[in-house]
Amino acid sequence: MNDGPPQIFDRHALTLHRARAQRIAGEPFLLREAAEALAERLRAVQRTFSNGLILESSRSALAILEPLAERWTFDVLQADETLRVPESSADLIASALSLHNLNDLPGVLVQARRALKPDGLFVAALFGSETLMELRDSLAAGELDTLGGVSPRVAPFADVRDLGGLLQRAGFALPVADVERTIVRYRDFSTLVSDLRMMGETNALAERSRRPLSRATAAATMTHYAAHHADTDGRLRATFDIVYLTGWAPHESQQQPLKPGSASSRLAEALKTTEHNAGERASKN
Repeated sequence: MNDGPPQIFDRHALTLHRARAQRIAGEPFLLREAAEALAERLRAVQRTFSNGLILESSRSALAILEPLAERWTFDVLQADETLRVPESSADLIASALSLHNLNDLPGVLVQARRALKPDGLFVAALFGSETLMELRDSLAAGELDTLGGVSPRVAPFADVRDLGGLLQRAGFALPVADVERTIVRYRDFSTLVSDLRMMGETNALAERSRRPLSRATAAATMTHYAAHHADTDGRLRATFDIVYLTGWAPHESQQQPLKPGSASSRLAEALKTTEHNAGERASKN
């Protein structure tokens, strides 16, 4: 009996897909967009970081983030999704478009928080819940039309609110999660598939069908996509939601929430209204 997290992703398949993406060596524009957005957030912190850790990301992301820390360590999670870095060894951990493919994201976030020094910063970008919703819908329609059933072909992505909650559960202080949407317009279906291969984002679900998509199913999928998710010029829309996470390793110098009853002024004064005791009915004019 397996007491660990559910095995949603096939880690071996993910490794193969990422190796193929490196061989293709194309222009991963979404990865660049995510890394630049992380860099912008880090510059806003106005702090010099000494020891940075780039986690589960490509080296092209590291090239963008490199000026923001004096030294960087590049780390890839082991097959059991464990970090190989000592606790309290980094004051910055960053990851660009890699953590959404983990079986145990909560566990990895806990490991990242432990790897940070007190008051160290964690930033990450990962795909959110509505990413590739058009492809998911069209593949399901194509399989229903030709096979009478649906198999898992597009990964499930977490909602921004859930990801913010995971930061809190992992013990990060001052957690922030926000999402930015990018709509990419493709001239045809094969160009979309090529981009996903270039990013290493093709199907690596553990429960995926090992059989290639049949010609009939592929044709039905493309027909549905063109009919329901195309603009008037025929270009196909693809949604990519990128969720940005920020959290700090706790430290006594950080801003703390006020204790109940410790406010120095009353809410009624701030609102410029009259305060009534509990149960007292306000009189009508």
